[in-house]
Amino acid sequence: MIRKGMKLYSILFGVCPKCHQESMYQNKNPYALSEIIKMQDTCSHCKTKYEIEPSFFYGSMYVSYAVGIAFAVAAFITSYNILGSSLTVAFIAIIATLIGFMPIIMRLSRNIWINLFMSYNKELAENQHLKKN
Repeated sequence: MIRKGMKLYSILFGVCPKCHQESMYQNKNPYALSEIIKMQDTCSHCKTKYEIEPSFFYGSMYVSYAVGIAFAVAAFITSYNILGSSLTVAFIAIIATLIGFMPIIMRLSRNIWINLFMSYNKELAENQHLKKN
């Protein structure tokens, strides 16, 4: 079970890596293509600044490559090995998967990248929660 306090929670749901209380993105829908990478400047709960330094998220391009390969391999295995399609159809499935999941791959890559540099802070999350009540 994935729950608050786990890095995987922040990565999958795109929430603040320090308090897990708020989405990092202005629009939670990754398929709103004009707002795909528009992020909040800071977390309104714990005041964490998301862009640690200028051009911080350029590093997520390296992560994006690995995530894209994982999606492509999954598409190939599903199409070629499980469904028994031809190689041509399997490669078309890879292309369709990469195009269809591009917004999710971009967001996952950013989420993974920021979680490499920040960790959940239970005390910070609890203190901010108590201040609101």
